[in-house]
Amino acid sequence: MSCAICETRKEKRFCPAVHGRICPQCCGEQREVTLDCPSDCSYLLQAREHEKPRPLESLDQATLFPAVELGDQFLYEQEHLIVGLSFALARAVRKDRAIHDADLVGALTTLAGSYETLVNSGLHYETAMTSIQQAIAGEIHAMVKQYRETEEKHLGYSRLRDSDILRALVFLLRMGYTHTSGRPKSRAYADFVLSQFPEKQSAIATPDEAGSRIIVP
Repeated sequence: MSCAICETRKEKRFCPAVHGRICPQCCGEQREVTLDCPSDCSYLLQAREHEKPRPLESLDQATLFPAVELGDQFLYEQEHLIVGLSFALARAVRKDRAIHDADLVGALTTLAGSYETLVNSGLHYETAMTSIQQAIAGEIHAMVKQYRETEEKHLGYSRLRDSDILRALVFLLRMGYTHTSGRPKSRAYADFVLSQFPEKQSAIATPDEAGSRIIVP
């Protein structure tokens, strides 16, 4: 039997993306490029084990918001915010498993750009997004709103600044670039954020829930 993709080489493995058997070469060349590989594909998981994270230095620096500085102190002080926004990404992915890394990166880039404009000029500026990116952004906005409401409940006021949100978004964006393979249909980053929040721990509204990680200390 020949490969279901190239129809030339001999098939040697089953591909759940095409529901047929393909050759190793097509698997390697088309994985997450033309093939929308399911996250539990054994060949995809094996490939990820051997892929090294992409260093930020190798990427287009202009896409990483180089003017936004992230230090250890910020990461320590805003851990709850970063975890909360990470949970928002995971919630978006869990609602729509068709979300790819490019959708997450695109939404984070647009949101970070809007917050950068807001912080630097005080202007609210929105850039067009795809419907999937809008859904992701909606989860982020909902989390920010919930975070501020939680602070007000515990402190009597919200101390969260737009500049903190900007830096947290840039942190998640840079993390996304290092976790994704960069292939058009990659879901490595999406799967990573999902792995941080098991479905049984997805509630964050109740302080005594295991998933409640944005409660102000």
